[in-house]
Order: sequence, then C-alpha cells, then structure tokens
Amino acid sequence: MSTLDASRAELALIVLYLNKAEARDKICRAIQYGSKFLSNGQPGTAQNVDKSTSLARKVFRLFKFVNDLHGLISPVPQGTPLPLVLLGKSKNALLSTFLFLDQIVWFGRSGIYKNKERAELIGRISLFCWMGSSICSTLVELGELGRLSASMKKLEKDLKNSDKYKNEEYRAKLLKSNERTIALVKAGMDIVVAVGLLQLAPKKVTPRVTGAFGFVSSLISCYQLLPSPPKSKTH
Repeated sequence: MSTLDASRAELALIVLYLNKAEARDKICRAIQYGSKFLSNGQPGTAQNVDKSTSLARKVFRLFKFVNDLHGLISPVPQGTPLPLVLLGKSKNALLSTFLFLDQIVWFGRSGIYKNKERAELIGRISLFCWMGSSICSTLVELGELGRLSASMKKLEKDLKNSDKYKNEEYRAKLLKSNERTIALVKAGMDIVVAVGLLQLAPKKVTPRVTGAFGFVSSLISCYQLLPSPPKSKTH
C-alpha cells in the first residue's frame, strides 16, 4: 500500500469516527471537563467554556434515553448470573432516567421551561441516577472480569502443553478482559465525577479533581469508540 493510500485509509477512519454523534459528544465532554480542571470553579474563560460545552452536549443527547430503554428490554446472553442481569438492567434503567431528565434540564437552561428551581432539582436527581448507573456498571464489570478470569484459568489448564497466546479463543478472552478492565476504570472515574458534580464531598472532590477525572474518563470513552482498522489481507 502506497503512502497516499495509507493516508486516505487513515483519513477515512477519522471521518468515520467523527461521523458518530457519540464520538463528537465525548470530544465535547473532554473539552468540558478539561475546562473545568483549568477553571477550578473560578469565573473566567475556562468556566465559560465549561458551561457552554455542557449545555451544547445536552442537544447531542436528545432522545438518547431510548437507547438504554432498548437495552432494558433486550434479552441477556445465556448463562449470565442473575445478580449481573439485575445490575445490568438497573444500569440501563438509571441511565435512561438520567438522559430523560437531562432533557428537562436543557429545557430549563435554554429558557423553554420557566421553573428554574424545579429544573435544578430535576438536574440533581438526574445526576444521582447517573451516579447509580456508574456504580452498577462498576459492579457488572467486576463480576464479568471474575467470570472471564475463571474461564481463562480453565482454558490455561487445557492448553498447558501449548502456547496459550497462539490459541484464538484465549486471545479473544484476553482482549475482552482488557476491554472490561478499561470499562471498569472509566466507570470508577465516573462515580468520582458524579460525586464532584453533586458536591457530596466538596473538600476532597474539588472542581479541579472533578475536571481531571472527567477529562481522563472522556479520553477513555473516545478510545472505546475508535473504529477498528481494516484487517490486511494475507496471501
């Protein structure tokens, strides 16, 4: 493949990535929390960027609650333990509620919904829902990592006389384990962000701490949304 063809392929992946509304939302999220980190809650340009980006992101999320409603009623993979099923469904329900209530917050901040006190209360409730969904995500990932670890150990015993890294099933499980570890880290960070936004521990989780955790969490989300490069054909 020539340099020009390689550049075209890379540009095509970037275009594919930026065409995703979810990817653009996460890029805006990184800008939002990066600005929060810089402002540390103090008035100025960084805080203005934080607030304006936060409001803009709410438009990206209009009607997005339907996605998690669909996940709530979708069947789960066979063999999934009941506690993980319940945690997964709770996560869907809480995240869908957060996204639905977040629309009312946008109506309030854009002047459509006039009751500001009610809008602020709804915004706080929505953040508690988001924190709850992040806690459920953390527990689900921990449970799934435990299941993956057990199945990988069993597979290692079966492959003790051969190179496990040459086994396709083992490599697939290892990749899945890495993906779930990243998701676990992100979910844990989002809990800290929610605590910061709700000001549940204002002395420890300051706006700067909230911004830092939110920024890293956003970068992880951007990474998770990267399209897979096309596999090169072997002859």
